[in-house]
Amino acid sequence: MLRAMSVAFTREEDLEATAADLADRPISPHPNLVTPEGLALIEAELAAARAAYTAAQVKGSIESDRTAMARATRDLRYWGARRASAQLVEPGEDDGVLRFGGSVSIEREDGRTQTWRIVGEDEADPAKGSVSHVSPLARAVMGRRVGDETMVAGQSVEIIAVS
Repeated sequence: MLRAMSVAFTREEDLEATAADLADRPISPHPNLVTPEGLALIEAELAAARAAYTAAQVKGSIESDRTAMARATRDLRYWGARRASAQLVEPGEDDGVLRFGGSVSIEREDGRTQTWRIVGEDEADPAKGSVSHVSPLARAVMGRRVGDETMVAGQSVEIIAVS
């Protein structure tokens, strides 16, 4: 029984060591275009990562909470890199052409309509109606106007609104 306990402690220590060596979050190779809201999101995430790092340091010995320190360090690297590479794109003139930061409404062949805002990768949330500028949908509709047709997910769609 004593042998089983020592194995359990060894495994727990191994898990802690593995957690402390968290892999970096992948950083997209695409240009880091951001809307003003996207830049604010990145700055908020960077501030949260700094706070988590400080909290992990203050909490006591780094050895006692290696996982929290590793997570905070990883997030600091990610959000610091995203902030450093952010390219703010201010809203442009409304000339009827869909551009980064704009919204598009499409009508599918079956009559369904959907509206999407084209945003940066970090602020994209399809469930809330925003998609990344590098997504297949965004690539299919960028630069188009009302009345244009294009292919999205193998189906023809018509652009019915741009703002």
